[in-house]
Amino acid sequence: MNRPTAEILREYGPFADGGNVGGVTYDGRRVWFAAGNALNTLDPDSGAMRRALEVAAHAGTAFDGEHLFQIAEDRIHKIDPHSGRVLATIPAPGGGGDSGMAWAEGSLWVGHYRERKIYQVDPDTGAVLRTLESNRFVTGVTWVDGELWHATWENDESELRRVDADSGEVLESLQMPAGTYVSGLESDGADRFFCGGGPSGKIRAVKRPRRTRAAAAAHGAGGRKA
Repeated sequence: MNRPTAEILREYGPFADGGNVGGVTYDGRRVWFAAGNALNTLDPDSGAMRRALEVAAHAGTAFDGEHLFQIAEDRIHKIDPHSGRVLATIPAPGGGGDSGMAWAEGSLWVGHYRERKIYQVDPDTGAVLRTLESNRFVTGVTWVDGELWHATWENDESELRRVDADSGEVLESLQMPAGTYVSGLESDGADRFFCGGGPSGKIRAVKRPRRTRAAAAAHGAGGRKA
């Protein structure tokens, strides 16, 4: 498979509080990113940090349009984004080996890093509804225009992959430039992916392939993320 190099549009950070950047999500205005002991927010236009919630934030982050979901060790917390209060907790499917997380189709989609899997999870019970296999370590996970993408980070290389949500087959791949790695992944619903940069302390905006957007529109796939 041809793997073109991803186009990095912008870099943010490293930020004043330093540390690792894990899960990444987007609420339509702000990028939220997990930084160990806090969920931080970033204005993607100005690059300015806005606010932080003091919650355990060890890996994947997701937003369902109203609430945040955050992996904290072997649990997933449902969080009020205004107060930071934990509203509910479910077990994480990877038992502490979980990585990225996204919201789509009324479910959470959770990466299991070393097991090279993505799970579709019931957000109320934590029950695993579907399991997809990958042949690479799975980091970030996102949905956009009915397409499932995930990031990999293995053997000092990272890539972004569009995969079949039923079979896990890789349909398209973007190779990250040498020396840039992806921990968390999220789409802005349009032209950009936001990629957590792990221990670099950075977030990178990556251009979403134009051909993919046109193909998704042609197939009427825009309604899958809900």
